[in-house]
Amino acid sequence: MEAFFSQLEKRVRKVDSLLCVGLDPHKDDLPEFSAAAAHRFCLDLIAATQDYAAAYKPNAAFFEVLGPEGWAVLKEIIAAVPAEIPVVLDAKRGDISSTAAAYAQSAFGTLGANCITISPYLGYDSLEPFLSDPSRGVFLLCKTSNRGSGDLQDLIVQSDNEETRLYEQVARLGQKWNTSNNLGLVVGATHPDAMKAIRTQAPDLWLLTPGVGAQGADLRAALQAGLRKDGLGMLIPVSRAISRAADPAGAARELRDQINQARTEIVKSTTKIETAFSKTQAELADGLLEAGCVRFGEFTLKSGLKSPVYIDLRQLVTYPQVLKKVAAAYIPLLAKLEYDRLAGLPYAAIPIATAISLLNGQPMIYPRKEIKEYGTKAAIEGVYRTGETAVLIDDLATTGGAKFEAIDKLVEAGLKVKDVVVLIDRQSGAAETLAGNGYRLHAVFTLSELLDYWEQKKQLPIEQIEAVRNFLKEQQ
Repeated sequence: MEAFFSQLEKRVRKVDSLLCVGLDPHKDDLPEFSAAAAHRFCLDLIAATQDYAAAYKPNAAFFEVLGPEGWAVLKEIIAAVPAEIPVVLDAKRGDISSTAAAYAQSAFGTLGANCITISPYLGYDSLEPFLSDPSRGVFLLCKTSNRGSGDLQDLIVQSDNEETRLYEQVARLGQKWNTSNNLGLVVGATHPDAMKAIRTQAPDLWLLTPGVGAQGADLRAALQAGLRKDGLGMLIPVSRAISRAADPAGAARELRDQINQARTEIVKSTTKIETAFSKTQAELADGLLEAGCVRFGEFTLKSGLKSPVYIDLRQLVTYPQVLKKVAAAYIPLLAKLEYDRLAGLPYAAIPIATAISLLNGQPMIYPRKEIKEYGTKAAIEGVYRTGETAVLIDDLATTGGAKFEAIDKLVEAGLKVKDVVVLIDRQSGAAETLAGNGYRLHAVFTLSELLDYWEQKKQLPIEQIEAVRNFLKEQQ
């Protein structure tokens, strides 16, 4: 089955909408307080808004309060939503793993929901039952829209020897735990500053952003803070502002159009790099330049190419704070891959791989440039087992040819290699060369992205930037 957020994105693009319509049969909105009235209320709302809804979000509480009949109606309402429209069950579950498994079966199996809101408070093992099927999604409570959210969610905690707010740590963990493209975060649109910080920690995740409408959140401020660089990544739930409107269909259409107009303006007004680079990435790009890791002139690369730019990441050993940021930048890419060992390439990537290992706790090995002629005569340093998968860690990728010698040594030692992860792709054919041999290249930056950023920040003379851009065009 297709991953949940792939399904959601397909629906979003089809109807060009980020609007999630809430199915909340408040007692005050019903002609009588009964399951039958709630059933009619929701069916009418679905019929009126399905052309504009990216998803629907029934809140379990408004059905549970109606007793067994209400629970039965909830199942019928979920079934009544057209199959191509995802249903997010707002139930905010959270319990130990055995109980969580029952909650997951209830939400996904019994009720037929596609996604559910859950609490991270009990840790990852309490989430696993909800995440085990990639076609079913979760939105993890991160920074909720209510006024009292700061009582716990804003507390300062220690993470990787740094102080951070609890909601930022949840966002970091969410980015790490989203291995099957089925985990997102609940972030209140009422807290745009927190949303901006969360987007920095979780640049890829979808955010469910309640608070627009009756709670009075600033729609544009929320979109400015929460949109991904592709103009997606936010699902905006609205309930009462639609259901209590004289014309729910018109209200949904107007909201959809307001959202689209604002996000179009934001994407257009935000420069390419400001959208593409998080604060952390921008700081890293600055650090690479300040540490002298990038030089301009005329250089002969290992591949034999003549280049107007030389990137020397061996300098990082002298700048531990920059090295730490470099290592941290690899973590989100590695979190999406399956592997048993980090394999750092001599020599520039060995400090990087070591720093990554210290951050994420993954064991490291490295293939020697020259096989030892004494002692163990090892070709691979470090402990590993035949049949394990190693992810290749390097600093740069140019043509890709230099990677195969290391890959061959790892394969000859009985290891599997599927992925190569680098800090910078110089865009000189490495991705294509590796792909042609069955390997995938992943890069924190492309050289073009760095050039665009440095140009925007006016950190380099334009003639140097243009010389490198012309060089890249010649390689493509």
